[in-house]
Amino acid sequence: MKNLYLPFLLALLFFAGCKKDNMTANNAGTGNRKVDTLQGSISQSITLDPNKNYYLKGQVYVKNNATLTIPAGITVYAQVNAALSAKSVLVITQGAKLYVNGTADKPVVFTSAAVNKNPGDWGAIVILGKAPANLGVGYAAGLPASADTQYGGNAANDNSGSITYLRLEYAGGINPPAENEWAVDKVSGMVFAGVGSGTRVDNVMVKYSNDDSFQFVGGTVNVSHLISYNCGDDDFDFDLGYEGYMQFLIGYRTHASSQALRANGVESYNDSIPSTNTPLTRPVISNMTIIGPHGIDAVKTNINQGVYMRKGTRLAIRNSLIAEYSEGGFMVCPRTRPVILNNDDAEFRSNLVNADTVARTFCWDQDTKGVIADPELTVFLTNVVNRDSVISASSDLKLAAMYAASGTGAPDLTPLSGSPALSGADFSGPDFSNSFFAQTSYRGAVSGSNWAAQSAWADWR
Repeated sequence: MKNLYLPFLLALLFFAGCKKDNMTANNAGTGNRKVDTLQGSISQSITLDPNKNYYLKGQVYVKNNATLTIPAGITVYAQVNAALSAKSVLVITQGAKLYVNGTADKPVVFTSAAVNKNPGDWGAIVILGKAPANLGVGYAAGLPASADTQYGGNAANDNSGSITYLRLEYAGGINPPAENEWAVDKVSGMVFAGVGSGTRVDNVMVKYSNDDSFQFVGGTVNVSHLISYNCGDDDFDFDLGYEGYMQFLIGYRTHASSQALRANGVESYNDSIPSTNTPLTRPVISNMTIIGPHGIDAVKTNINQGVYMRKGTRLAIRNSLIAEYSEGGFMVCPRTRPVILNNDDAEFRSNLVNADTVARTFCWDQDTKGVIADPELTVFLTNVVNRDSVISASSDLKLAAMYAASGTGAPDLTPLSGSPALSGADFSGPDFSNSFFAQTSYRGAVSGSNWAAQSAWADWR
């Protein structure tokens, strides 16, 4: 028997997720574009109207294998709520897909709806997939545990959609208490949890997140052209067995962090209690540029290391630049140190490391809750046979404009003539000869055409 009510039910599902709102074009700051609201559950595939902007109201779940497609040029304004339970969050559940089809000239932008915007005004975009995590099935931090917040599985090539030319602003929810990276209220700007390698992620900028800019929890998603700008905690955070390829990453700070005990360019765990649970957390990174706040005293301002490897994580970083972290370029915790020093899979090769004072390598002293210089780690990083990275306090990276005046435009991280970054890249071996990587001759995220220059998408203001 034909179900005469089916069209009516489908219409209800659509309008529950997307409806008109009394937010006007003028108070949204969007000229003459009308604004519709996204709220509740989106259980039917929809494509947003490219002639409108949208208001993200509360926790919005794309579920039931539905697809949310966002055309180029749309701005999504997230409702501002003080309570974590009411923070605006877009959650792409397992089996559902997000397609962000921005361009360099017409990016998709998620930002705060506040007139005076602040980090943490809203929560995050959270994508949950079926790729492996090393604790099995997990639930997205900061959200109620349910089928709609579950991630993890056995589908390494799981597909959660495609994201190109996206910018997130003033997200990051509520920062956890100092030292508590695993607090239930930890909400980063862009979260990939159990996201598989069938998902495309290219050209994403996160600016002014209250917590991490990018968090990868398990999964195998490969990413390129990511920018983290002035976040409260880590630029790039890896947990619970993330294994993916990453190229052309920028982490950049112009000022100190007031949100975290120790904010790092890169921070990586295997899990909260060090273990050898598999898959082991091992991001494979090439052509990354991590720049700390020039002239900032890290001891007083919560800025810590360019790269911090913790709690059993593995390591594979090549062809990258780390500079201006006055507390040093590289640090490990005791549970990770022997893994790195004695494991042939650990790689920190063909990188350039510089710092404000003396470029140092440290090991975390669990007894004194402090850091100690680690000569063996320095030998590991600079061994000409096995590693061949350069650590020097005096080396001049010769970048075009490492720092631009605040509010006047972007830095230009392009190496100039005579820069040591113009050569020396190494893509030998099975990990880095992978077809994902563009085989560059230069080190760092930028050379030649500056993909990270000030633009409609890469907005450095």
